[in-house]
Amino acid sequence: MHFKLLSEADLKAMDALLEFHGGPKAINDTIVKMREFNVRKKILADKGFGEMIENAENLVKKFPKLPEYEKKWNIKYNENFGKATAQVSGWQGAKVTHQAMKRIVATAGTKEPCFVPSEFISVVALTDNYIYNGDLMATLAMSENIMQCSKFCSTNLIGIPMPETRFEQLEKVTGKKFERNDVGNALSALILKNQGTFFGNFGGIEVANDNHLVYLDGITRTAKANGADFFLNPSWSTIVAVCYYGRDIPALNIKVSMLLATQNLMQFRMLLNIIKEYIREDGTSPIYEINIGNGATPETFIQAARELKASGIKGISLAAHIYINPDLGMAGFNWTDNMYKVLESGTDMTYKYESDGTARELDTMEAYFMSEADRDANATKIGDVIFYKSLQASRDGINMMKKGIKPIFGGASY
Repeated sequence: MHFKLLSEADLKAMDALLEFHGGPKAINDTIVKMREFNVRKKILADKGFGEMIENAENLVKKFPKLPEYEKKWNIKYNENFGKATAQVSGWQGAKVTHQAMKRIVATAGTKEPCFVPSEFISVVALTDNYIYNGDLMATLAMSENIMQCSKFCSTNLIGIPMPETRFEQLEKVTGKKFERNDVGNALSALILKNQGTFFGNFGGIEVANDNHLVYLDGITRTAKANGADFFLNPSWSTIVAVCYYGRDIPALNIKVSMLLATQNLMQFRMLLNIIKEYIREDGTSPIYEINIGNGATPETFIQAARELKASGIKGISLAAHIYINPDLGMAGFNWTDNMYKVLESGTDMTYKYESDGTARELDTMEAYFMSEADRDANATKIGDVIFYKSLQASRDGINMMKKGIKPIFGGASY
């Protein structure tokens, strides 16, 4: 590119952060180890989640199975159509995920089986408590090891409070300064000057100055402690940074949020240029998935897929919201007809449910920003919400099957 996206000072700071965490190989090896079910089970038993995990292992045995449905209805797939990967948002911690599993089991043998989505999205603030108390690891164990989703995406909100000593440590390691407030209890938080609304910093959009280093440190700590390998990344600067930072960490993957507004092909090409600037030797990137913005037409989605293929960049999928809750976009949003246009053109896509299309209680952004105590108290309601999203993904997947389009669900559905 004509102008380098990262300066020598930027590279030096990120290299120092990598070495602080043990270097790329050690980070990668730790992530891989912490993804092993036996490793997670032992840790979770010590943290008080043993009974929940054991119950989840029993629940998953009773889940509806996709091959049985295909056989019963003599489903045949048209190879000229694209494949559809089911994705559901809102897996807000262990109790919520466990509740959804109970609801999925109850659909076995009914006229409307609920299959496990292939990809899960969670928007829980990565506080130290959530990272280290076993809640996140239990969620990952149930989602990845037991339900066998292909990806579980966590979200690092850069404005969350963290120990003041960690900011001091980051400044010492990177040589950068971070503007922050003392929020009490020996905690500090970055000052968010553009946060005009409650959701103004959703996903860490405000990444001023060198705050991308706070983002990178947060996802590295989370990954090393839990084996989390997929993170939401809605900031242009953190995307640039992680494309460099994660080049030698193949177990670290990033999803680009629709909040980046890749609504048109010019913005999409900007993103491809960033990815190519720091591409891995094998042609892949830390960027695993790009969520095309809600304003895009099916024609834009199809053309983006063609340009992605022509770019030579490997291993990136494209996603689109099918339903969204009103505080993420316009009321009544429904991309179902567009989804079929994309798939029937022969284009693969990940079809995502931010909502099931109804106005259910807690099918809102409120559920994403609850305190840990409130989230636990409302776990049944929130678990029901993600169950209904998963059920809608299954309904649409079944309709796809009838049209000859192959849907892809989580491993526990097979």
